[in-house]
Amino acid sequence: MNANRNKLILLVEDDRYSSILLKEVLHRLHIDVVHLESGQDAVDYFREHPEVDLILMDIKLPDITGYEATAEIRKFNPTVPIIAQTAYALLGDREKALNAGCSDYLSKPIYQKLLKQIIEKFAPDTNQQITPENEVPD
Repeated sequence: MNANRNKLILLVEDDRYSSILLKEVLHRLHIDVVHLESGQDAVDYFREHPEVDLILMDIKLPDITGYEATAEIRKFNPTVPIIAQTAYALLGDREKALNAGCSDYLSKPIYQKLLKQIIEKFAPDTNQQITPENEVPD
């Protein structure tokens, strides 16, 4: 990551309320967000914008699934961190996400502190800090 720019996260989420909440948390961490609502759009965008630092990938999307989008991205970029996220967590979903090429898995609701830990783990070159001024209540 270039130290002169904010971290850039590609948020792939078709649920309006989830995307509003996640964007608010990420913006408070001074992270730039590109929000897309479809898996195919995410694949196409990332192919043209490899500077994305991390992808938050919803699993249930209107066109191709997050698993399918992840597999497509892995064909041309095996290293970008992709974090699967879903409100429909079922037994075995974590393993399915990891087998599809995801770096980790989060089930909704996604809590701010856990999201921050995941970002720091997979995209650690950051100066973003949660302070009382920018904290969003869990």
